[in-house]
Amino acid sequence: MVLQFLSSQSVVSRETGGELGGALVGEPPNGAIPVWPVQRIFAPLLGATSAVVHETWRVDMPVMSGHCEGIVWRKAGGLLFGVIELDEADFKASPDCSSLQAASAEAYRRIFRLLDTEQVPHLWRVWNYLAEINLDTQGLERYRQFNIGRQDAFLEFHRGATGNVPAACAIGLVGGPLSIAFMAGETPAAPVENPRQVSAYNYPADYGPRSPTFSRAALAYLPDQELLFISGTASIVGHQTVHPGDAVGQCREAMANIEAVLAESKRQCRSQPFELGELSYRVYVRQAGDFPAIRETLALLIGQAEIVYVQADICRQDLLLEIEAMASHTLGNR
Repeated sequence: MVLQFLSSQSVVSRETGGELGGALVGEPPNGAIPVWPVQRIFAPLLGATSAVVHETWRVDMPVMSGHCEGIVWRKAGGLLFGVIELDEADFKASPDCSSLQAASAEAYRRIFRLLDTEQVPHLWRVWNYLAEINLDTQGLERYRQFNIGRQDAFLEFHRGATGNVPAACAIGLVGGPLSIAFMAGETPAAPVENPRQVSAYNYPADYGPRSPTFSRAALAYLPDQELLFISGTASIVGHQTVHPGDAVGQCREAMANIEAVLAESKRQCRSQPFELGELSYRVYVRQAGDFPAIRETLALLIGQAEIVYVQADICRQDLLLEIEAMASHTLGNR
């Protein structure tokens, strides 16, 4: 089985039978949404020729589909892609648990139950989107509320919250439900950490009651393919934000972190080393006015690589951008 990632600013292609899942990034589309699992990320695109980017994960074999506890999913071989959306209003807040925290914990409980049932227990990559990520409610920033709920579910299902955890991002949108897309496999992914940074799951209590549950990157394997997923990466050295207020400085620092992750991945990868120029990037920019300078900076650093720019909020108030990336290699071509 070969997994292929496709990105297009044109109308989404007709289903061929091999679509595992994907995302619609940008403004709400006027046309029909595909029937396969699709994460809807309603945020403005920057510098695009279309209002929507269609991203599709496709495999070269038949897929099976299902619905389970609000999760729309598809599976092929030992690989599963799913999407769940939960409305926070459906979860009652208490003095010790916000509605977002409760929704986050329940979303991950449902994901883990599905993965156990379908016998693909290992999360490889997760994409988390929530409204007003930096807003304080009930005395705590909403991103920190999300981290508590996510980690509660990891611990409840004996997944552990350090070490072998998936690559992930957590991004803020103006509104909408808690939206989580995920890819999981029969075999565990190999986590990759960044020597320039403290692992996110080891952050000190300054960043909230529970640390974020993700690895800096992950190497995942299909029989003939190696996949590299780089988590949302920002201008953080150690555990502290650097270059506050300087979008160009933060962009360069984020790319230095991605370079460090690539260097670490070379120690573990089974194919030829991954390079900056071959990655597919998604760049989240907090302030649209910073986009031209960020685009110019990235053009100098990575040339004509495939990049989708999205205006969205980042997990810390002082972070102006976040960059995630992925690539795949065929095995046996070292």
